[in-house]
Amino acid sequence: RETGEDYVRLTRPYLQETVKDLQWVENILEKKAERNRILLEDDDPVLGFALAADLKWNQKQTEELYVLAICRQRGLASLRDLDGRHVLMLRNIRDKSLTCLKERYGLQASQVRMFIHYQPSYYHLHVHFTHVHLHQPGTVVGKAHLLDDVIDNITLVDEHYYQKCAMTFQLRESNGLVALLQKRAVK
Repeated sequence: RETGEDYVRLTRPYLQETVKDLQWVENILEKKAERNRILLEDDDPVLGFALAADLKWNQKQTEELYVLAICRQRGLASLRDLDGRHVLMLRNIRDKSLTCLKERYGLQASQVRMFIHYQPSYYHLHVHFTHVHLHQPGTVVGKAHLLDDVIDNITLVDEHYYQKCAMTFQLRESNGLVALLQKRAVK
């Protein structure tokens, strides 16, 4: 379990030292890579995103739908960076992505699961969209935070909810962050 203070003192510095190169994300956003997988682009530098089919999905069977909305706004690494300033971006991602998925694949909003991982597999904010019948390890409690819940937590509870709240998440034992948080717990 990570508190907001743990994130500032331990997690963020750890990530700044260890985060891998994200040039591949930049290449997608700059339209230099994965052009055949991009379903929708919103080029607004603050509200925009690229919606792309994940490599896990063959773009044919809608019940296996797995797409990612990669935000264009730089400097947003994870859920912890989101606050009241980002609600319009999150709503834009949700609304335009659902419209695209309905127009392209005939999917209703009730057939789509929208979530953000914490901790994510890479640290550039992105939103996952999957078919509700698709069961992947990353869709479980302790990993996936539903997009509508994220928006509600920021708008209804506290605009700095994700900077303040304690969050429980799953990591592999080999992840260096596990040792840091365990060491903190012993003190």
